[in-house]
Amino acid sequence: MIRSPLAALLAATLLAAPALADAQQAVPVRIRVIQGSRKGPARLDPRLENQKRQLSPLAYVRWDLVEEKSLELTPGKPQFLSLPGGDDVGVTLQERHGNAVTIEVALAARNTQSRLTVEKGQRIVHQVTPEKDGSAFFLTVMAWP
Repeated sequence: MIRSPLAALLAATLLAAPALADAQQAVPVRIRVIQGSRKGPARLDPRLENQKRQLSPLAYVRWDLVEEKSLELTPGKPQFLSLPGGDDVGVTLQERHGNAVTIEVALAARNTQSRLTVEKGQRIVHQVTPEKDGSAFFLTVMAWP
């Protein structure tokens, strides 16, 4: 039992230090920009084969990989990707808890922000543009690829 308030504070600080350090570390992520289309023959870009189960239930029949980037995200520091058509997507690590991270995806031109929580080894597909002429752009985010 800790009797001194100072000793209790010191013990709490020592126990919390690894968690705080962990929360500030950079997290490697792989981000793909993909285009889904309702037009044309059904086709899945061969580079997206590992996402077939995630993409096939969606309303789009054609999937093309537009860009793939590996980034190191640090808390609160946005990094940007450009979409075809000129929109920029900001991707920011908001928080990290063990093997899970919360990432904010923001499109300033469309005034939209979304928060995605991804666990290690998990991949999330997120639509980032509205459908136009039968197609839309999506990001897939995978932490610790």
